[in-house]
Amino acid sequence: MDLASISFLILAAILVGSALAVVLMNNIVRAALFLAALFGAASGIYVLLNADFIAIVQILVYAGAVTILILFSIMLTQNPNSKNSNPGNHQWVIAALIALGLCAAIVFSFAQNSAIANGAGNAVTAASTNNTVVIGNLLYSPTTYSYVLPFEIASLVLLVAIVGAIVIGRED
Repeated sequence: MDLASISFLILAAILVGSALAVVLMNNIVRAALFLAALFGAASGIYVLLNADFIAIVQILVYAGAVTILILFSIMLTQNPNSKNSNPGNHQWVIAALIALGLCAAIVFSFAQNSAIANGAGNAVTAASTNNTVVIGNLLYSPTTYSYVLPFEIASLVLLVAIVGAIVIGRED
């Protein structure tokens, strides 16, 4: 086993353990902190896949902003008299069956793709160029079609959503 395989196994164990902790924790604040660990492990897997831009976005957007947003919303809406802030669901048998079905589908898909890759005899290699450079060229290149206008429109939509949330939250 090489270093990438060992790193993947460690990150996958952290990811699966954190996902289970998010679901099984009774304290919702601790569950949110395990969610941040889950996002960090997913970012590590993106680094192993040479998707460095996606890894950085995963850290900035999900592990940073979304986790903080969840923690703030928990703190603002939590009942201080409640001891069990994340009650369990009584439909865990159905959830376990669905999870086993999804696990079987993933294993089947992995087995099919492994058989195809072994039959072809060639492995997928990483691109020689940095994908952040390619994304930057697609966004802001003066010679090719640029995605600057859609990018700015998306930022305006997010700005309107933030202003709307402030107006709704500030009702006097």
